[in-house]
Amino acid sequence: MELTLCGAAGEVTGSCHHLRVGGHQVLLDCGLYQGSREDELRNAVGFPFDPRAIDAVLLSHAHLDHCGRLPMLVRGGFRGPILSHPASLDLVRILLRDAAHLQQADNERENRRRARRGEQPRKPLFELADVERVFDRLQPVEFGQATGVVPGIDLTLHRAGHILGAASLALDLAEGGRRRRLVYSGDIGPDGSGLLPDPEPPGSADLVLMESTYGDRNHRSRQATLDEIEEVLDLAWQAGGNLLVPSFAIGRAQELMALFAANFERWRLDRWQIFLDSPMAIEATRVHDRHFELFSDAARKLVGQRELHALLPNLHRTQRPEQSMKINAVKRGALVIAGSGMCSGGRILHHLRHNLWRRECHVMIIGYQSAGTLGRKLVDGSQFVRIYGEDIRVAATVHTIGGLSAHAGQDDLLAWYQAIAGRPPVHLVHGEERGREGLATCLRERLGVEAGLPGYGDRLAL
Repeated sequence: MELTLCGAAGEVTGSCHHLRVGGHQVLLDCGLYQGSREDELRNAVGFPFDPRAIDAVLLSHAHLDHCGRLPMLVRGGFRGPILSHPASLDLVRILLRDAAHLQQADNERENRRRARRGEQPRKPLFELADVERVFDRLQPVEFGQATGVVPGIDLTLHRAGHILGAASLALDLAEGGRRRRLVYSGDIGPDGSGLLPDPEPPGSADLVLMESTYGDRNHRSRQATLDEIEEVLDLAWQAGGNLLVPSFAIGRAQELMALFAANFERWRLDRWQIFLDSPMAIEATRVHDRHFELFSDAARKLVGQRELHALLPNLHRTQRPEQSMKINAVKRGALVIAGSGMCSGGRILHHLRHNLWRRECHVMIIGYQSAGTLGRKLVDGSQFVRIYGEDIRVAATVHTIGGLSAHAGQDDLLAWYQAIAGRPPVHLVHGEERGREGLATCLRERLGVEAGLPGYGDRLAL
């Protein structure tokens, strides 16, 4: 039994871990590298294993850094099942179709530039036909339901609280009379997020592969976060401009709508025109409505018999491009929720291009920003950013709201691990060095546990 790290080792994207048991090969996630242009170019390098030899993929959740290379895997010859929670599979269908369209559009732009330079055209990483072949392989698994994957590997999903359908994977392994239990955390959500129930850690493990995105720090308390959002809304209104909210279309956008509904009067949200400017977020919200049973008790009470978008009477859902473009004619009072969450693409780029140079504009960052992304540059205080080949001066005020992250902070991560009996060996992944070294220090000083910090290509014997 052996686990090889093929992504998200010392970084937060490209999640992919290769498990060998009894002659069978299984992947835990198969995600895209995201961030800088150099990071994204790594997606074209190929896999360090033969896709044809993979028997199954076990998917923790539907974010592109965990599922985005599935079409490339299928293109390479993978023909096994892809197992995940039904809500995750519904979201995967939305994400991968959108990613294929973006791949095609980006590739067409790049090939026009190549043609002008006299260079050979390139092919996209994957196409819609590859995505459709992924959909043929999707197999739903419910939380708490032990499922045989291949001989010697049984899978049980546990709620991870990160986004709708997100799961931690408990894998019961058997080979040559030996039995081991591997727990892969996936991405762990914070306690008390609002829309989803708290994470439910597996009860036991022989080895834990654990995320560490925010392993070096805690988020602000829920109440302090609500107070901070109220302050940002007031400051943005007083400034007389627009408020831009880059948001992941899946998870963050829906969480934000529920939060706005719960605090509608207190935050005087009726004074704003609120735009959900993301076709993917609009479609993902419909998926959330279909999986209402996965909401927390408080969220189910808030929503009642309504749909999520109907909680806000002044919400405009802008599906078509021409609707989105009209938003840029609004110079005051537009609260725009648009993707992508790291400002690495999507409609938020157009709104930033039209507003960042205005002193009256405010930007509210509500999620993790990977190194090299435009969002990280805004958080780090860059005075100029480049959008669609144009240098834009950053005169807008940028606010970072850490308490809305879909990732658990240090104390919540520690509590999740402590809930697993016996303090099993743990290796930290899905974190930049600052995050996972901070969590490793915390585990050592508080619990006396020495955490492993594996790198790309490292092999862990089970």
